[in-house]
Amino acid sequence: MNTSTRRWVQRGVVAAIWLTALLLWRRYQTSNDLSTTEAGQRFVDAVEQAWWGILAYIGVYLIRPVVLFPASILTIMGGVLFGPLVGVVVVIVASNTSAMIAFGIGGLLGRAPGTPGEGGAGDESFVSRWSARLRENSFDTVFVMRLIFLPYDLVNYVCGALRIRWSSFLLATALGSIPGTISFVLLGASLERIDRGLDGIDPLAIVASVVIFVVSIVISRIVRKRQAVT
Repeated sequence: MNTSTRRWVQRGVVAAIWLTALLLWRRYQTSNDLSTTEAGQRFVDAVEQAWWGILAYIGVYLIRPVVLFPASILTIMGGVLFGPLVGVVVVIVASNTSAMIAFGIGGLLGRAPGTPGEGGAGDESFVSRWSARLRENSFDTVFVMRLIFLPYDLVNYVCGALRIRWSSFLLATALGSIPGTISFVLLGASLERIDRGLDGIDPLAIVASVVIFVVSIVISRIVRKRQAVT
């Protein structure tokens, strides 16, 4: 079996495992008539008084990108379970490890830089130019994408598939995700349950979240202007 064949077999196996896990999760939700927030609340109810709750939460966060459970909801759950201070620390550890798992899966499914269809010679499409920019300015580009809250898993998988430097990806993700993490954990810390919308939420948590969101957008604009100049 040559290298090319092995690569396609590897992609097929990874894709099959990923799709199977995703379908099993969707079937569980459907068969139990659970919305995403209801499923999240079941988990909160199961672990909130357990000494192993943090470990269980991190474990769920690690498999989250495989079943595409929304990172925002799981981050809010961290606030509900652990409060604002511990919640931020736990979520930072869990979310960044989770991002690296998705990054790794994307790398297994993606192509090596320079292969046909991935920005090879003569390919001047928007996607190829954007891909080249992401590889050349990995940290700044990923940092901005985190600050403007682009879909978390999409960024993870695309960066992995494009084979950008993992160190730049991890550092930009860790730093760029801090505003969003704090914002969502604060929201969660002011809630008793996540399956009842914003009932009972502390108005100060909303104000703090909005302020953090605005600050992150301002920072992203500054970084993008700096990129344009350089």
